[in-house]
Amino acid sequence: MKIKYSETREIPIEQIIGLYESVGWSAGEKPQLLYNALINSHSLVSAWSGDRLVGLGNAISDGFLVVYYPHLLVHPDLQEKGIGGQIMKILSRKYADFHQQVLVADGKAIDFYRKHGFIRAGKTEPMWIYSGKEH
Repeated sequence: MKIKYSETREIPIEQIIGLYESVGWSAGEKPQLLYNALINSHSLVSAWSGDRLVGLGNAISDGFLVVYYPHLLVHPDLQEKGIGGQIMKILSRKYADFHQQVLVADGKAIDFYRKHGFIRAGKTEPMWIYSGKEH
């Protein structure tokens, strides 16, 4: 299967919602807010199998020193085939010279991000005010 990676922001909202629903992420329950957030991200990378959205990752950044990676997801049918890794490579190359690249990971995502060079930040403790339900 050939996967095409793109930085287009012209992604149909239905495809975005379908991808989020496939992985059970609650952000998909707020379709217009999710769409606006992704389209207005500092960076947005999508993965396509033909005309089907199969993966997506975004970055929020000040554009100079700090970048935060809030979302990286791949359709369950295509996980563990290198798609998420390729999206992460595209994003991390863009921000390679930044002072901080930050994300929050849990579960099996921790090992995935470790493979891409992320480590626990000192003795930090992740904290949030969160209205989702998948954690």
